Amino acid sequence: VQLQASGGGLVQAGGSLRLSCTTSRFALDIYAIGWFRQAPGKEREGVACINNSGGSRYYADSVKGRFTVSRDNAENTVYLQMDSLKPEDTAVYYCALYMGAYYSDSYYYARCRTSADFASWGQGTLVTVSS
Repeated sequence: VQLQASGGGLVQAGGSLRLSCTTSRFALDIYAIGWFRQAPGKEREGVACINNSGGSRYYADSVKGRFTVSRDNAENTVYLQMDSLKPEDTAVYYCALYMGAYYSDSYYYARCRTSADFASWGQGTLVTVSS
């Protein structure tokens, strides 16, 4: 079962977008969720990850201070608010479920950086930032 990421589009540098990640097939509230991106010719990058309660969050250095990951378990949705967008943020953005063990926040963050143990990848949503 794949997650659905939406909310991408074309925006000028300095602008904002909010991405959403959801599914109608099961409840997301027991899962930690990650946001990832892949630009053409580049490897997939862990952008932001959040634990199941929303109390623990990881951000890649490249987006820290500009992106905010949050979740509304009542709405069964995880969000990625992206502000101060830069052309280098252009990529296809994906969300995925964390299926590995959760020994600690630092362990989970390390898995987020490498996208290890994440599953249910959807088709992603394209974000294009023009200069």
